[in-house]
Parts: sequence; structure tokens; C-alpha cells
Amino acid sequence: MFERFTGKARQAVVAAQEEARTRGANEIRTEHLLAALYSVPDNLALTVLDAFSIDKDAVLREVDRLGPGGRPPIDADALSTLGIDLDEVRRQVEEAFGPGALDRTRAALGGKGGRLFGHIPVERATKKALELALREALALRHNYIGTEHILLGLIHTEDGAAHDILAAQGVRLAPARVIVEELVRSRRAG
Repeated sequence: MFERFTGKARQAVVAAQEEARTRGANEIRTEHLLAALYSVPDNLALTVLDAFSIDKDAVLREVDRLGPGGRPPIDADALSTLGIDLDEVRRQVEEAFGPGALDRTRAALGGKGGRLFGHIPVERATKKALELALREALALRHNYIGTEHILLGLIHTEDGAAHDILAAQGVRLAPARVIVEELVRSRRAG
């Protein structure tokens, strides 16, 4: 399937790994692929997002908010209502294991193996988004997979955080498909 990807689509997939690594994640998740689309200049996915008036900074803030585990950080206030004081937990851990002990955990270092370099596996939802990108390209009768198809795949799959981020910004699949069709048609027309 990767041989059908355009150069820019390949750049986005490669950049998604760097996004995951930079964010300390142990998998390449859909939000990393979404953030990576912004690292490839002048691509059709960005044109589609512009058509929805999507603010790049707002999207990247949402991606950043998820943290390395793909979930928002623990809400200390919510835990305090359950009688859990995170500052006290940290103090006791550091008292038992030394200063900065929590900063040396696998999670703090980027996952199971503390992976900060090398190959990062692709999450199931991201694989599904890429498969859906292929389906979107086929449905539009395109013989390649571009960044615009990756974006449609991210919108289409409901398993990943990228879908939620885009849906919260008002991005919907059917209008996005129409925009992609119009953009491709106008590019072909010249």
C-alpha cells in the first residue's frame, strides 16, 4: 500500500513517527499523524483544513494536551476529591526511592521500553486510518494516496484522538470529501 502514497503523504507518515518520538509516546497514534500533516508544506490536507477554518495552533494544542499516553494529564483536582494528593504521593515516592524517582519511570521516558529513539510501532487506530485513506482514495477513483486521503482516513476512523480533535473543530467527513473532490478536479483542470 505504501507504494501508492505520494511523496508528501510519505513525508507525513515519516513525520508522524517523529511527532510520536518528540512527544514521548510509545506508539504512533492518529494525533501524531494529524500533527505531522502540518509539517509537510503546501499539501491538500492543509487546504481542506483551511476550508473548515481550522486553527493549526488549536489543533496542535489539543495534540499536546493528550500527552505521551494519548490521554489528558491526570487532573489533580479531580483526584483530590477522591482523597488522593498527588504532591503527597510524589513526596512519598521520592522519600522511598530518591529525588526524581518518578521522572525515571518507563512512562516518563516514553513507554514500555523507555523508547526515545529507533522504530516506534503504529497504533491499531492509526493503521485503520491509513487503510481508510486507501478506501477514500479508491472511492474517489484516485490511483494514489495523498495527504488529503490521509486526512479523510483520520476523519473517517472513530477510534483515534485525531477524529475527536477534528470533530470538535467541526470537521465532518462528507463535506471534507466534497472539498477534496473539488480541489483535485481543479488541479487537474489546470
